[in-house]
Amino acid sequence: MKSDTNPHEIIVSGIHVELTQALRAYVVDKMQRLFAHEGQIVRIRVEIEFDDRKAKTDRFTAKAHLQIHGPDINASVTSDDAYKSIDLLVDKLSRAIQSRAGIHKDKRNHPHEVELSTTLPKVG
Repeated sequence: MKSDTNPHEIIVSGIHVELTQALRAYVVDKMQRLFAHEGQIVRIRVEIEFDDRKAKTDRFTAKAHLQIHGPDINASVTSDDAYKSIDLLVDKLSRAIQSRAGIHKDKRNHPHEVELSTTLPKVG
């Protein structure tokens, strides 16, 4: 599903669950929060899966694949409700994006020392 106001793509699919318009809209609305954290996101793929063979507390699984400049981010969450799974998934992805941004910031602010085997000529 592609939003006209946002150039980013959010793809929502369901496995053994009927995706209603309300559920799709809920996923798109919640995933928009991630674009505020990171402008480098290209596409988000979200899968919502229902498995009635699992325990009641783990029947709904929400999976996401963030295609971003650099290594992609994958996350998966299970719970007893589809909407709860989506909320937990967004929180998990948000933490992963913030962690990744912190790592990149540390690399920028703390460059590694470089040892040269030769001496540099003196200027002046």
